[in-house]
Amino acid sequence: MRQTTEDAVERFRGLDRWNTSDVITALWNGQMQAVASCLPALSDLAAAVDAAAARLAAGHGRLIHVGAGSSGLIALLDSAELFGTFAWPEQRRLVVLAGGLDLSAGLRSDTEDDEGMGRQRIIDHRVGAEDVVIGVSASGSSAFTSGAIDQAARQGALTIGLTSMPQSALARVALHALVTETGAEVVAGSTRLGAGTAQKVILNLFSTALMTRLGCVYDNLMINVRPDNAKLVQRCIAIVGQVAGVDQADAAKALQHHGDIKRAVLALAGVPECELSPLLAEAADNLRTALTLAASRGWSPGR
Repeated sequence: MRQTTEDAVERFRGLDRWNTSDVITALWNGQMQAVASCLPALSDLAAAVDAAAARLAAGHGRLIHVGAGSSGLIALLDSAELFGTFAWPEQRRLVVLAGGLDLSAGLRSDTEDDEGMGRQRIIDHRVGAEDVVIGVSASGSSAFTSGAIDQAARQGALTIGLTSMPQSALARVALHALVTETGAEVVAGSTRLGAGTAQKVILNLFSTALMTRLGCVYDNLMINVRPDNAKLVQRCIAIVGQVAGVDQADAAKALQHHGDIKRAVLALAGVPECELSPLLAEAADNLRTALTLAASRGWSPGR
């Protein structure tokens, strides 16, 4: 019989009387099982990434995360990191949490059951066919989240549901269901444990692969990262130097003059300054495509 995230399993009875080492070992085993549960979902995840990339490549749609409780916080974290890592535009990301984004008083649990509120929030944000909406719910039974995902689909958005229950409401209403069957938690019902770990893993994979498909990664380098502090300035200089094949001094000069990695690399490849923005626009902001176009037009270093 399939175990759910709410089941209390016999082997963890008396957990509060175990010694600390055994408690930690049980929790660690639960985490490893949660990571392993992601493996069967990888093919579905790849299909969701490709569909999302196709939808967002036009340059107008938003990546929208929806959730409640701990699942919502994990979704919020994934969204919040997109700008710093990939310079994903703030106007193209949105987080819809049951109870709202003001977490100063903690998480409200009652709003999770309000399907109508989930639907209304999607209507209010004018979600449409250019958008990608990913809903996260461990049990898949959050009425707020499944309502929002169903409404988003009705309004033409690409919808993705991340859950640990294959026959849940969320899995049924999402166009792409990403299911990680994490089973029963060591502490019964505490889905911030195994299910939460699986959610974090899948969201990490989803957003990173998606940003890679959208041209935010060159080779395995974060070419959209912004030089906003000393550490990131040095990282940007190193990336420019590696991609352009120049020393750190020349990379630093180019970065300082042009302000970001892509323009610095293209300038070092011989693209005239007046052509940088038009070339990137023609290449849909993809550095590899832009470099190929530059070479085809005879631009080269020193010319």
